[in-house]
Amino acid sequence: MASDTGGVKAFSIQGRLYRERERLIGMTDKERAWRRQWLRDQHLAPDEPRIVPEMYKELYNPIRRAYWKPLDTIFNALEPVLGKNAAIASRVVTGKICMAIAALYAAAYYFKYNGNDWTRKGGWRVITSRKACVPGDSAYPKPPSRSVGADYADRGFKTSPI
Repeated sequence: MASDTGGVKAFSIQGRLYRERERLIGMTDKERAWRRQWLRDQHLAPDEPRIVPEMYKELYNPIRRAYWKPLDTIFNALEPVLGKNAAIASRVVTGKICMAIAALYAAAYYFKYNGNDWTRKGGWRVITSRKACVPGDSAYPKPPSRSVGADYADRGFKTSPI
């Protein structure tokens, strides 16, 4: 498993002064100066975070960059209108919705054209339940559609045109 620290136990760079109680116990002038500098270092420059294109190319492989390109192009153009955070959120939501639609289309295609019938060895078998028929219905009492043993698990063999 990957580690953010490379297998080394993480520790706070603030030292013992990250707790308020430790600071109230008493700090030396050297510790006070170090703490003041540490707090100043936490403020980002106005141009941060900086975007480095080489880092983007290094972190993401070409295939991922290729399928991200259409949505990146659209939402980079919409960023001045929507704002940075709204554009990023919209891009993520749009990508997830597109993936969900693609998955639904793939599942619909599979179930429509790859049914488990007697001509195939595999495939997912979709079984539907009989419709409920209760007293008071016009079709009551409805006889079962299967009357002999060969009717069960025929997987469409009896109705086949072959």
